[in-house]
Amino acid sequence: MELFLTSNSISPGLMLIHGNRSERLRDLLVEWMKRYPLAPLENETILVQSNGIAQWLKLALAADRDPVTGSGGCGIAAALEVSLPSRFIWQAYRSVLGASSVAEVSPFDESRLVWRLMRVLPALIDLPAFEPLRRFISHDDDRRKRFQLAERIADLFDQYQMYRSDWLASWAQGDDVVLDAKGEAHPLPDEQRWQAALWRELVADVARSMNSGSAHDAMSNGGRAAVHEAFLKRVDAWDSDARPAGLPRRIVVFGISSLPRQSLEALAALARWSQVLMCVPNPCAHYWADIVPDKELLRAQHSRQQRRDGSPAELPADELHLHAHPLLASWGKQGRDFIGLLDEFDSAEARERYRPQFAGIGQRIDLFEERDAATLLQQLQDDIRDLRPLRETQTEWPDVDPVTDDSIRFHVAHSAQREVEILHDQLLAAFNADPSLKPRDIIVMVPDIEAYAPHIQAVFGLLDREDPRYIPFSVADRGQRKADPLVGALETLLGLQHSRVNVSDLLDLLDVPALRARFGIDERDLPKLRAWMRGANVRWGLHTGHRESLGLPRDDSAAAPHTWMFGLRRMLLGYAVGGDAQAWREIEPFGEVGGLDAVLLGPLVRLIDELDHAWRALSEPATPAGWCERLRALKHAFFNAEDGNDAYTLAHLDNVLQAWLDACEEAGLTDTLPLSVVGDYWLGQLDEGGLSQRFFGGAVTFATLMPMRAIPFRRVCLLGMNDGDYPRTRVPIDFDLMRGHYRPGDRSRREDDRYLLLEAVLSARDHLHVSWVGRSINDNSDRPPSVLIGQLRDHLAEGWRNENASCDTSATLVDTLTVEHRLQPFSAEYFSLDADAAAASPLFTYAAEWRTAPSQTEAGGPARDAALAPVVRDEPLSLRELADFLKSPVKAFFNQRLRVALDTQVSASDDQEPFKLDALETWKLQDELIHALASEVHDGNHDDAALAAAREARLAVIRRRGDVAAGGFGELANDKLIEPMDKLFAEYRKQLERWPTVIAREQEIGFEIASEYGRLAVADWLGQWRVGVDGKLARVLLETSELAEARKNRYRYPRLIAPWVQHLAANLDGRKVTTVIVSKKGTVEFEPLKDGAAEAYLGTLLRTWEEGMRRPLPLAVETGVEWLFATNAFGDSGKPQQDPAAAVKAARDKYDGGYSPGEAAKSASLGRAYPDFDALSASGEFSTLAGMLLGPLILAVKKKDKDKDKDKAVANAAGANE
Repeated sequence: MELFLTSNSISPGLMLIHGNRSERLRDLLVEWMKRYPLAPLENETILVQSNGIAQWLKLALAADRDPVTGSGGCGIAAALEVSLPSRFIWQAYRSVLGASSVAEVSPFDESRLVWRLMRVLPALIDLPAFEPLRRFISHDDDRRKRFQLAERIADLFDQYQMYRSDWLASWAQGDDVVLDAKGEAHPLPDEQRWQAALWRELVADVARSMNSGSAHDAMSNGGRAAVHEAFLKRVDAWDSDARPAGLPRRIVVFGISSLPRQSLEALAALARWSQVLMCVPNPCAHYWADIVPDKELLRAQHSRQQRRDGSPAELPADELHLHAHPLLASWGKQGRDFIGLLDEFDSAEARERYRPQFAGIGQRIDLFEERDAATLLQQLQDDIRDLRPLRETQTEWPDVDPVTDDSIRFHVAHSAQREVEILHDQLLAAFNADPSLKPRDIIVMVPDIEAYAPHIQAVFGLLDREDPRYIPFSVADRGQRKADPLVGALETLLGLQHSRVNVSDLLDLLDVPALRARFGIDERDLPKLRAWMRGANVRWGLHTGHRESLGLPRDDSAAAPHTWMFGLRRMLLGYAVGGDAQAWREIEPFGEVGGLDAVLLGPLVRLIDELDHAWRALSEPATPAGWCERLRALKHAFFNAEDGNDAYTLAHLDNVLQAWLDACEEAGLTDTLPLSVVGDYWLGQLDEGGLSQRFFGGAVTFATLMPMRAIPFRRVCLLGMNDGDYPRTRVPIDFDLMRGHYRPGDRSRREDDRYLLLEAVLSARDHLHVSWVGRSINDNSDRPPSVLIGQLRDHLAEGWRNENASCDTSATLVDTLTVEHRLQPFSAEYFSLDADAAAASPLFTYAAEWRTAPSQTEAGGPARDAALAPVVRDEPLSLRELADFLKSPVKAFFNQRLRVALDTQVSASDDQEPFKLDALETWKLQDELIHALASEVHDGNHDDAALAAAREARLAVIRRRGDVAAGGFGELANDKLIEPMDKLFAEYRKQLERWPTVIAREQEIGFEIASEYGRLAVADWLGQWRVGVDGKLARVLLETSELAEARKNRYRYPRLIAPWVQHLAANLDGRKVTTVIVSKKGTVEFEPLKDGAAEAYLGTLLRTWEEGMRRPLPLAVETGVEWLFATNAFGDSGKPQQDPAAAVKAARDKYDGGYSPGEAAKSASLGRAYPDFDALSASGEFSTLAGMLLGPLILAVKKKDKDKDKDKAVANAAGANE
């Protein structure tokens, strides 16, 4: 006869269901809830330890019910109260003992105890018993040491309340002892007696603060342990069948593999009124408590599970390997302890009472099921379920064929980035091989998700959703403090007291939408603001006072150079008077702020003002109430919610702040606290608490390896299984007394990690992917995996044999299951052109962007690709564009035709003052100085005094702008700037004397040719014309760069290209013009060209430009010059003709580089189009283009040099004759 429960007849009692497969436990629970529902509007109470389990259960309940078989879910998941066990049990205490008798939050709760300790410790620290603590918190000026100690003690006492309540009871009664697992008392060591004394003081302090005297006070004052004892006594003394108000009729505990004894006692007591259904994951169907150390500490006299057939009643330690599974023995201690504790609350009589109820719905209470063990992974899981020892494993299973059985794979990588890249390729291969596999069927777990989150985003987040390689993914378990940009910005603001407030800090703040919204700044405004900050020479520091607080000497001005006040004053003055105005009160106007963009200056000023106000407000200690007021004001001043996530974060921050204030008030803490203590605690609490992470969103889930997350997935991937990283180490507290007095059920990070690896292995249904950094990224040396992975590999190697291994090979099965990956994803081994070799190799990739690289190199690079269509240009070219093309045809192709800027100038850090000017900054400032002095010369002020005055005036402008550092560093920079000026202007004035008459008007230049695709024209204006005493035309130019290269006694030809192109244009239409270029090192003179020469060369240059806009032409100027000189292309009589091989070597060294970077490395454009000299010269055009485009320039320079040499020879001969 079937038993059916109605919603009004759910019988109370504790029911324990064991099973080795979580999905069977889940199905039983769903069926139970369907057949025996609660009343309408009555909530189901489900206790879980992780959010993943909660989400998984909800999905099962929400699944549709099969109309034929009746299997499946309820069609909806509603009226569910999912909670953590500890939180629910405390509320159960309140229901049984009365809400008026038990506080909503215990005064001994860790979050409350920290602040009570902060108040109590100073009064106790001078007592003799507290000498160990006095040493710890000595020299504690900012009270951080006291706070850290209070946190550790509160955490330890919280553990004592859960796992050692009998110790606390003894201490409260004045007995300074500890009790071992057998109940025997041992005296506390003298150096640890302060713990008992401190506990008694805390109990007395709570009693005083609550005006003790009532039974309620006495119970609450003893902490959680006292409340628990009172709860058990109240349950035993309960004289009515009525269920206490607030207790649910049914309590489901699902998927939990570890609970303290105290929690189990509470659940067992609640079973008097409620139906407590515990679904317990148990990896083994047999009794296995005696295969793990410390078995003698288990209290249960009887075990629910029976010994395996053939296993002796007493298992000697030396025979353990004959009757136990090695991995279960090594990894299963935590689970063994929990199941041993459950046995104390289970009995055969109790099981017989509820077994028929499950039989009535076609279910069993022991759900250990065999599974078809067709793969290596399934065979391993079956061994654990059946407690099969290694010797039986070796004969139980057939040999493994790794070609057809890919259920377990190990991957060795060189870095965490490569691990994620390898995983991405492996998942794509799995999706291709099995269309039924979905992203939601895969979980990826790592020891520390924060360490892997950037790599996950860089690999999985790189692809667009439309890309066929895109895999949906979600990253769980990230702390809000690191994952939420708003919280990151708040942390930056809380650190203002010790922050330099760099430009990069402010720009990071402006990247946060909620902060931009508060100040009315749009994301599109950020490039403009960044340009203003750089142009106004802002570097760091709010103002002089802020810099002084960081230890810098005080500056006479409130706006020290390079501070925000300095930059804002320049911007505001520039907006008011314009950039061309004179300085006002030593403030140099910054003239870029104007027009419609000037509206941005207001929000920027308000932001800096708020930062200054926050810096001042947060610098002084305050009481908890004062800090709440300040921090709420800070939050309101800087953030305005842009979306629901921001609104939730801001509300959560406020709730945490209020909870902290309540804890401080309850603890009686009214002392002032520094921001360093308050801020760390406030932000740290954001990551505390419960079940808020989202799982099972239809994507691959990345998560931290956490206990009690044993959800079955088709593919389980474990990354970061490195030696030293897993099992994770946690340095225990020195004064933790539990370390030396172990009891079954005690939590341990190392035992947690061992058991959760066991859970992970058992929860994989189709495939187990394990990877670690097994090779050094520096020298490729071996690095071992985690010791636990080593145990797994050793077990597989001993238990199974490779079907394809020959008898004479030393390769084990594990060797064939392990893939050694290459350092880089673009290794040629991932791109085998041989189809058979590619099919046999375990190395492959779906990264098509890497796949194209080798083929491009073999084909000679993009120069071999089809040329673009001819360029259609409506306006004529400028001389600047032609010069840029001649200087670098490849770069011009990217810039002018493709509109792509690959060669970006790397500027100095925006956060550092210009203590030392780099080459580019030096060039810019010298160029400015040269032009200022040249203006004086052109105005007729040739005397040294006038030039010196102009030089000092310009240096003053440079100083006021902040282009050089203040003080001695600035003086050194000024000396470097003016060092070449005397020599430069002496030569410049000498050349001007040769060409004394100035032609003020600029001349228009125009030239046009017919090309294959249309007409090409060049048009521009040229100035700086002068006339010599003989009436001839000339242009005298000042060049800031050095023209001469002293090391090779050769000119820097790339710097001569722009003047050369202008020289060609000046000599059009039969004009005979000399061009003189004066530089800091070297003066070059171009003589007038012959009739038609300028037109011919410009025509060649224009036609080449036209072709260069269709494809990147293989010419690099420096390498081309090296080639022409190496081949003696100009027939120098004093220079022998060089061997062609030597010329190629010289050009290759120039392009590819050797001890110093080559030309290809200096230009991203060249490096992309032609990665090496072989690619540059492959088409044979290089030498032709070098001679055609660069030859005339070199000849023009060499001709004048020969004339100079002739003049010197004539002068020397004349002197000799005299």
